[in-house]
Amino acid sequence: MHSSPLAFPTPTSQPRFRDTVEQWMRQFQDWLCQQLEAADGLGRFREDAWQHHSGGGGRSRVLTGGHIIEKGGVNFSAVEGTMTEQAARVLLMPDPSYFATGVSVVQHPRSPQVPISHMNVRYFESATGEAWFGGGLDLTPIYVDEEQARWFHQQIAAVCAQHHPTYYPRFKQWADEYFFIPHRQETRGIGGIFFDRLIVGKEAEAEALFAFVRAVGEVYGRTYVELLRRNAALPFTEQQKQWQLVRRGRYAEFNLAIDRGTRFGLETGGRTESILMSLPPQCEWHYNLQPEPGSPEAATQQWLRQGVDWLPQPPPAA
Repeated sequence: MHSSPLAFPTPTSQPRFRDTVEQWMRQFQDWLCQQLEAADGLGRFREDAWQHHSGGGGRSRVLTGGHIIEKGGVNFSAVEGTMTEQAARVLLMPDPSYFATGVSVVQHPRSPQVPISHMNVRYFESATGEAWFGGGLDLTPIYVDEEQARWFHQQIAAVCAQHHPTYYPRFKQWADEYFFIPHRQETRGIGGIFFDRLIVGKEAEAEALFAFVRAVGEVYGRTYVELLRRNAALPFTEQQKQWQLVRRGRYAEFNLAIDRGTRFGLETGGRTESILMSLPPQCEWHYNLQPEPGSPEAATQQWLRQGVDWLPQPPPAA
C-alpha cells in the first residue's frame, strides 16, 4: 500500500492520551501492512473503511491471493458507545459506556509449511475513568518445527524482559490458558503471550504500558516476516495440505466458540465482515480423524499442550 519504506511508528503526543494511542494504532496498521506486502511480494491489502453505529469506525484491510499469504487481515478500529448490561458483565466492563481502539491481525498462508499467525493490541477506556491495555501474539504451525518454535518464544521473551521481568512468564502462561480448545483438550498452537486488563495506574503508568504494547507490535512484525522468509519456498505434499485444512478447522473452532475479541465485536454490534476476518478461507472437519502413530502429524499433535517450556535451559552448575 506504500511505495517507500515506513519506519516503525513512534507516538506523537495529542491533547488526550486516547487520541495519542488511536493515532499510533493507525500508523502501526500502515507499517505492518507494508511489511507483509513486501514479504509476500505479490499480494496487496484492499481497504474497507466503515463507521460504527454508535460512534467511531475503522479500516479493515484484507489481502487475498498473495504469493505466500492466501488470506490475511490487518484491521484497525476506534469505536465508542454503550453496550448492553449483559454484554458489559460478560466482558468484565465496569460500565457499559466505553471507548476502544486497537489493531487485530490474522494471517493464513498458502503453504502448510508456513504457520498461521495472530496478533492484537488494544486500549480501552470506561466511562468510570478506568483505562487498560490488552493484547498478545501467538503462532499456530501446521507442523511444529521445534527450533523455530523456540526461536519465536526467545524473541518474545527478550522483548518482555526489557519492560518487566515477570511479563514473559506471566503472559506466556496466560496464553497457554487462553489459546486452549477445551472441547479438544489441546492448545491452538505453540502459544506466545496474552495479556488483558493491564490497568493504567495499577499495573503500571500509561506511558510504560503503551511502550510495551508498541514493542509487542514490533516484535510480531519482525518475527513473522522472518518466518515467512524461512518457510515459504519449502515443498509440501497433498497430504500435508489436507492436514493444513484440518488444523485450520481447529483454528475456526477456537475463534467462533471461545475468542473474547470475536464475542466483544458481536456483542457490541461491530462490523461482521471485519470480526470474522480471522477465519481461514478453507478448512475441513473429518469424523474422528486420528493421526497415524509415528507420523509428522502425530508429532505435531504432541506439542499442542499447555506448559511447554520453549526457552533454553541454563547449563547445570559444575
